[in-house]
Amino acid sequence: MTKDQVAAALSNGIGRVEGVTYIVDPADPRLDDYRELNSIAVRAEMETDEYFMGEGYVPIDRMLDSGHRMRSVLLHPKRLKRFVPTMSRPEMAGVPVYVAEQAVLTEVVGFNMYRCCLASAFRAPMPTVAELASTCRRLVVLEALNDDQNVGAIARASRAFGIDGMVISPTCNDPYQRRTVRVSMGEILHIPVARAGAEDWPSALHTLRDAGFETWALTPDVDAVDLWDMNVPDRVAVVLGAEGHGLEAETMDASTHRVRISISANVDSLNVGHAAAVTFAVIGRPATRANYRQPHESSR
Repeated sequence: MTKDQVAAALSNGIGRVEGVTYIVDPADPRLDDYRELNSIAVRAEMETDEYFMGEGYVPIDRMLDSGHRMRSVLLHPKRLKRFVPTMSRPEMAGVPVYVAEQAVLTEVVGFNMYRCCLASAFRAPMPTVAELASTCRRLVVLEALNDDQNVGAIARASRAFGIDGMVISPTCNDPYQRRTVRVSMGEILHIPVARAGAEDWPSALHTLRDAGFETWALTPDVDAVDLWDMNVPDRVAVVLGAEGHGLEAETMDASTHRVRISISANVDSLNVGHAAAVTFAVIGRPATRANYRQPHESSR
């Protein structure tokens, strides 16, 4: 190790750790996966359909649980001590773990990410809408959602309430953006996602209907059926639109039902993530009650 690398190793509070590479040069090509994290356009061009990023201990742990093959891990020295037990997991065999000081990390990622804890992993192939329909009973369908935090919140609620697949429209955000993975606490990686092609939207909803799904288009329209009055069928897909704009008229027409959530007259509306969670809880309650965790019970 160089003098600078020895200093970096000592700064983590536990000294040198076997299997960790200390990097002092921000131009080191081994850190290329982590560059310009604050630019969605640059990241999309870099990652393509090859890999994605995870941020934080829990999302990275969920990455390992999900079966996505890891590429590398990048840590601030102060993050290493807590990560050491994770390095012994079989999924981490052969995965390089890099550690760099704050100044190096800031130059690499493009902003001052405080004590970063990052990982990159290979993307798995997406199923088709028809393949998803053949293996799932509860789906969420997202049209043109352009807020990665909303997508992450919906993914987390999906996992909590028994939604077992996600269909996204051609213009929906990448479900594996770094913020989406982080906000979902890594749960997006445990939900199969199918992206409909431009030529298959909104006809993808017909594909679901032909596979036996009712498709519930959520809308604030007063003439829609109240969620609490709906009978939950064996197969149902909840269709959600972007904040503000909502669902396109063609998408509403392609859905089997228009459904609204009754809320207090003193409240204008619900965030799409909250609306999703309410709906998922209602449709999933009979099937998932037995699987609910007790207070303070671990999720894994």
